[in-house]
Amino acid sequence: MNPKQALIHGLNEDLKRELSAVIRYLYQASVATGIIGHELREMLKQEVGSELEHARFLADKVAALGGKPDVTVPPLVEHKTAQQMAKYDLTQEREVIKAYTERVKQAETAGELGLKVHLENMLSEETDHAEELERLIR
Repeated sequence: MNPKQALIHGLNEDLKRELSAVIRYLYQASVATGIIGHELREMLKQEVGSELEHARFLADKVAALGGKPDVTVPPLVEHKTAQQMAKYDLTQEREVIKAYTERVKQAETAGELGLKVHLENMLSEETDHAEELERLIR
């Protein structure tokens, strides 16, 4: 797989993660209960728009690079408590951070410097979100 194809493949994986987060956050924001649930709901309501914007950007970029956006998402993983939801979300955010770190490298290798900068900004946002979840869980 050449660098551009690898980048497209990776961006599609990122797209699926972002769409999965949108669905998960919408669900969790509607069912989380208790004190932690209240805080989680408020946080997720704000994050849904950000994750959706990331997904839109990724789909557009995949298409611009000559690929076909992959919008299939895995089934929703449900948790009973807000604490479990937040912990799961944190593990997913860490995966996203790891993936975007790799994607930044791939974008640079493929000569997509504008994309690299945009991905770095998205990486920063995801890092902030992970830190917010960490504070909530403590």
